[in-house]
Amino acid sequence: MCTFAEILMKTMKYITLLAISITLLTGCASHKSAYGPVKIDASKAMSVEEMLKDFKGKTGRVEYTFEAPLNEVCSKAGCWVNVDKGNGETFMVRFKDHFTIPPATPVGTPAIFHGYAFQDTVSVDLLKHFAEDAGKSEEEIEKITEPKVTFGFEADGIMLK
Repeated sequence: MCTFAEILMKTMKYITLLAISITLLTGCASHKSAYGPVKIDASKAMSVEEMLKDFKGKTGRVEYTFEAPLNEVCSKAGCWVNVDKGNGETFMVRFKDHFTIPPATPVGTPAIFHGYAFQDTVSVDLLKHFAEDAGKSEEEIEKITEPKVTFGFEADGIMLK
């Protein structure tokens, strides 16, 4: 027969092993996939093409939830991404209040965005800043001399799939 102390030692050994196992399993599975202050309802997501078609001709800020793969990610801080419009052209998604995603997020990662579409005039200084973040050469950055009117999107939530 085992003494109380022996039973207690065996029990503690199993509890310790269980605690270590749970810690390792949850640590490996805790990759965060949702970012930003707004929780996204993925069931409301439309394609990027549907969103752009719906936005055409509208003014002001229009709320959307859409799905698209990432075309480019800010390499310095993960504070913006570019998304393909479905025709080879891209638009920038900036993150509200400058929240970030991991800068090493691979291009092609499917994502669901929630936020607001708008027509945007991007200043020369900001265009140069974005080009620098994207790792463009000094020569390419110096070629930026005019502001750009473009489709813009400010996300208050993003979910990486």
